[in-house]
Amino acid sequence: MRILLTGKNGQVGSELNKILSQFGEVIATGRKEMNLADPSQIRRVVQQIKPKLIINAGAYTSVDKAESDQELAKAVNWIAPKILADEAKNNDALLIHYSTDYSYNGEMSHRPYLESDPPSPNSVYGQTKLQGDQAIGESGASHLIFRTGWVYSKTGNSFLGTILKLAKEKNELRVVNDQTGTPTWCRSIAEATCKSIKNLLKKRDGSLSKAVASISGVYHMTCQGETNWHRFAQAILELSCPDQMPKLLAISTKEYPTPAIRPTYSVLSNTKLQKYFGIELPDWEYALKQCLSDTHDSIIT
Repeated sequence: MRILLTGKNGQVGSELNKILSQFGEVIATGRKEMNLADPSQIRRVVQQIKPKLIINAGAYTSVDKAESDQELAKAVNWIAPKILADEAKNNDALLIHYSTDYSYNGEMSHRPYLESDPPSPNSVYGQTKLQGDQAIGESGASHLIFRTGWVYSKTGNSFLGTILKLAKEKNELRVVNDQTGTPTWCRSIAEATCKSIKNLLKKRDGSLSKAVASISGVYHMTCQGETNWHRFAQAILELSCPDQMPKLLAISTKEYPTPAIRPTYSVLSNTKLQKYFGIELPDWEYALKQCLSDTHDSIIT
């Protein structure tokens, strides 16, 4: 099977690029090989490769910058997925795409969000990601949209990487404590994605896209449990530098204003993923420990 992977240098994409070869030939692309802001280039590359599986791990993820950079966010998060879906349909391919908990407004307070709950994003980032989801759904292509949230890795600009960096530079950190979600390790997402592919390959009759046709749609894919940014930061510091922890202060969202409005509650229910694929990601605290210990053992059940 020929596989096209976008976003090879991103958090999820880089992890996928390490393990996707078990399914066939992987053509991994970054901005140099296929700029997701260039529709003609996307079409040309996909038509040249003719993949049977497209995994779109690329996205515009600068949540605050998107408020002033709306056209680029729209091009990468909305138009590019639409084109990939159209090309997937034309080539009888399966499209796997990643979405965000920021699709919801955060007003849910009594339970985690279900896929059937109406999305209502607060930010340009969330809106453009939702528009991409909707374009894929309307395309007629066989697709799996894995909606995740609070994705992190040890490197780059993720929350974990930022806290580890600041812990070496500052004696005091101020972190918001009134936004609730579920930290999700990028490797957990990559492994869960591969397990879903394995499950489909076992059941498929003909093309991979036909195996998904009846279950195409949105699936929540996050670690288990919930926390806030302050408790997440505390867990990071206790695991990484327990003897030299900077002072950690809890502040409100009002005390840390940002251009983009974040949902106050964005915990996602993974019941549908468990029902259709038999996949359960680990508790967020366990995954964090594995990430910081740099384990290479699979933690997906």
